Amino acid sequence: MSKPFTKMSRAISSLEHIYNNLNTDFFDGELPTPILTVQSKPGTMGHCSVAKVWKRKEDSAYELNIAAEVLNYPIEETLDTLLHEMLHLYCRENGIKEVSRGGKYHNRRFKAQAEKIGLTCVPCGAYGWNTTPGDNLVEYALEKGWSEITLGRSTFPQIRTGAAGTPQAGAGSAPGGKRPSSTRKLVCPCCGLSVRATKTVNILCGDCMKKMEEVG
Repeated sequence: MSKPFTKMSRAISSLEHIYNNLNTDFFDGELPTPILTVQSKPGTMGHCSVAKVWKRKEDSAYELNIAAEVLNYPIEETLDTLLHEMLHLYCRENGIKEVSRGGKYHNRRFKAQAEKIGLTCVPCGAYGWNTTPGDNLVEYALEKGWSEITLGRSTFPQIRTGAAGTPQAGAGSAPGGKRPSSTRKLVCPCCGLSVRATKTVNILCGDCMKKMEEVG
């Protein structure tokens, strides 16, 4: 369960928490910690820098960005986008050339690595292979008790940024680029607390003792 997000700082903190969990559960904690950013990038879902572009006092770090236009997408979309970009980071750290054609084409190496960690891959024409949320990500989010970040810009993207900052066609999207959620969202009409479920349920908000209402 989660209350609505009203500050970007809280959204970033949530992304950092999710990243750390994904790193542990999908990559055995092997990935370096990037600088997580939320930038307005209409037409993209995210990117991971090809080098350590952020400089700190003692070291440097990659940049991993989630587009502001998709920040409030269903949680399984956020997980898929993060894992997609984390996979680029993994390949970069391990000398795996997962993209070609100027960083635009996600090749069979990308597909193999994606499927190795349980991601679902779909063909995307000239852009090679793309990942798309599977039921396992829905169940993973529910197990963690995560809901979507309820904060985002209003422009809907239609493509995702690949490893080198080039567009990768989004697959399985609904009109306007946003896939329908695989779960139902319920919200407390009193305090705004939200929860997701994979089927219709009747539950009460523990704080307000009000019946939670299903929303679109």
